[in-house]
Amino acid sequence: MPAWISANPHFYLLLGALFVAALVARRIPILRTLVSLALWIGAGLLLYATIAERGRFDPWLGRAAAALDLDEQKVAGEETRIRMSRDGHFYVRATIGGTQHRLLVDSGATITALSPATAAAAGVEVKPAVFPVLLKTANGTIRADTGEVPELRFGNVVARDLAVVVSPAFGDVDVLGMNFLSRLKSWRVEGRTLILIPHHPQETKADTT
Repeated sequence: MPAWISANPHFYLLLGALFVAALVARRIPILRTLVSLALWIGAGLLLYATIAERGRFDPWLGRAAAALDLDEQKVAGEETRIRMSRDGHFYVRATIGGTQHRLLVDSGATITALSPATAAAAGVEVKPAVFPVLLKTANGTIRADTGEVPELRFGNVVARDLAVVVSPAFGDVDVLGMNFLSRLKSWRVEGRTLILIPHHPQETKADTT
C-alpha cells in the first residue's frame, strides 16, 4: 500500500466512517447517492496512488503509469526528466552491470558512491586505495574503497568507466555525485523536475524509462 496511505491513520478512519454511512444511507436515498459518490472518488484516488507506487506491484502497472504521465523518470526529446520524490529528493533508476538500482542524485557529493551490496550485485571490482580515501559525511569522516563502473545507464543517459567509492558506512543508499553530473552537457532543476541533457543522447531502452 502507498506510504502516504499506510502511514496515515485518518485514511482508515475515513474508510470506517464511509462504511457506517453506507449502512445508514440504505434508508435515505439522497444520502445513499452522496456516500456512493464518495466511495467512487475514494476508489479512484486509491487506484491512482497504487499505480503511482507501481514499484511495489506488477510490472504492467509501469506501462499504466506512463500512459497516465505518472512516471517519475522519462525521456522527452534529448532530455531525461526526473520528478521529485515525496521526500524532496531526486532518484534515478539506473542499470549497472545488468542490474537495476535506485540512486539518489546529490550535487553536493563530489564522487558517486555505492553500497557494498550494490557494488557486488553490479559486478563492480572494489579495490583498497593505495592512499586512504577519506570522505566527510553527515555522520563524520569515513574511509572508503574505490572502484569503477564500466557502464551506468538510465533514460537516454550513459556513463562509462565511472569512478565510484564503496563503503559499508553508506548503508543501503547509492548516490550519483558531481563526477557523473559534470559529464553531462547540462543539468538543471525546474520546479519539481530535474532535467538532464547528455552530450550524446542514447537510444531509450524499455527497462530504464
